[in-house]
Amino acid sequence: MLTKSSNKGLLQGRARILTHLTLVALSIPAILPMVWMIATSFKTDKQIFATEGHESALYLLKHMIPHPFYWKNYPAAIHAIPLEIYLRNSLRLCLFNVVGAVLSSAVVAYGFARLEFKGKNVLFMIMISTMALPGQVTMIPVFVVFRWLGWYGSYLPLTVPAFFGNAFFIFLLTQFYKSLPGDLSEAARIDGANEWTIFARVMLPLAKPALATCALFQFLATWNDFFGPLIYINDVRKYPLAYGLQQFLSNHGSEWARLMAASTLFVLPVIVLFFFAQRTFIEGIATTGGKN
Repeated sequence: MLTKSSNKGLLQGRARILTHLTLVALSIPAILPMVWMIATSFKTDKQIFATEGHESALYLLKHMIPHPFYWKNYPAAIHAIPLEIYLRNSLRLCLFNVVGAVLSSAVVAYGFARLEFKGKNVLFMIMISTMALPGQVTMIPVFVVFRWLGWYGSYLPLTVPAFFGNAFFIFLLTQFYKSLPGDLSEAARIDGANEWTIFARVMLPLAKPALATCALFQFLATWNDFFGPLIYINDVRKYPLAYGLQQFLSNHGSEWARLMAASTLFVLPVIVLFFFAQRTFIEGIATTGGKN
């Protein structure tokens, strides 16, 4: 028995090691561009173009690591563009969009999951079908509407739509609400609570993992949004970071080291946020797949 148990444990250990090695190998193509970006941000122009004419993979790998590290690219990148203004604009957009999208989606999802009304299933299917509609299809009509409202050149086209719900978030939160026991709502009703009280004091506290997942998705979408500011913002002082980097490329296109330094600064907050919130993020995704 001991021999069979030890052999089984040995096989499981080898399978686990093989699985991890496979995952590491598959992640290399995704990680390599980021490693190249960070490495380039610490190089001089001479070091960047030192590999021209050398096609050997070993040669390129050897010269990927900068030697010596050139730290001055980061201060130069910060002073090349108004990074503080762009950062403040991005954080402002992220704050409004995250609050608006999460709260509005939570309210709508609660109605679909817990309330009974005529045409609920039809409305839910129509709402879900909007996820298959590319943004490019509605881009021109939406732009015409915002221009008619006089919102062109302001942050309103980039923030107000978030307060009308997000179809993907509504779907996730609806599945989460359906996975919660119905006895919780019934007990609250017996105690005299109305639907808003049940939603605010019972459902929202229990939905924290799912809400955090939606907030993270919305933060990433707003932080990386380039198309929206490109269409609606025409004032340099209102540019977010994503669009500000494009302006850096236009004005300093040949300064690749500084561009990579600015790109690293742009990506760094997202990486830090994901590492701090990854457990909540994974938990929220896992719990939204429950059944009623």
